[in-house]
Amino acid sequence: MSDFKPKATILGITGGIACGKSEVGRILDEMNFKVCDADRVAHTLMGKGSAVFKRVVALFGEQILSEDGKISRPVLGKIVFEDPQRLTQLNALVHPAVRQALATWIEKMRSEKKNAAVLLPLLFESGMKDLDWDAVVCVSSPENKVFQRLEKRGLSHDEAEQRVCSQMPLAEKERLANQIIPNIGTLEELKLAVRKTVDAIMLER
Repeated sequence: MSDFKPKATILGITGGIACGKSEVGRILDEMNFKVCDADRVAHTLMGKGSAVFKRVVALFGEQILSEDGKISRPVLGKIVFEDPQRLTQLNALVHPAVRQALATWIEKMRSEKKNAAVLLPLLFESGMKDLDWDAVVCVSSPENKVFQRLEKRGLSHDEAEQRVCSQMPLAEKERLANQIIPNIGTLEELKLAVRKTVDAIMLER
């Protein structure tokens, strides 16, 4: 009996803000993919007392700290999304550490021959297109749906617009990606689109 195991498939999942990347992540999890959320990785790396934490506080000041001494993401978010230069400064501090953590995780998934996906909103903007992906997939959704979702999260229209404009245009992400998953209908339609996309990627390997 052969002990051959197929190679792991590693996907980078990107897309515009509020386009449904997290939902795609949940669907992939149901398909037995290991799923890593880069935003959570960044949050962990910015934990109280870490090297990244100290650099961020040194740059932005103690005004960004909450009462428990941790970085307040809403406060920091308001600062950087109102000033593109400050956002660039923050990313320059955080992205190198995130990149290293993701590269290590991907290597681990490869060695364990596990199918895996990384949810990485700023995959192109952060220069992480050259990580060890088998395919980069862009989750896409119409602008009106994106604004509806952001406003449901409690953002004003102006705040939502700031978040959307802080990222690479969705059309450009679609152009750079290997595959596009449209999130334009029901959850069942999204599940079908994810399965079709994954099947297509695996057939090409």
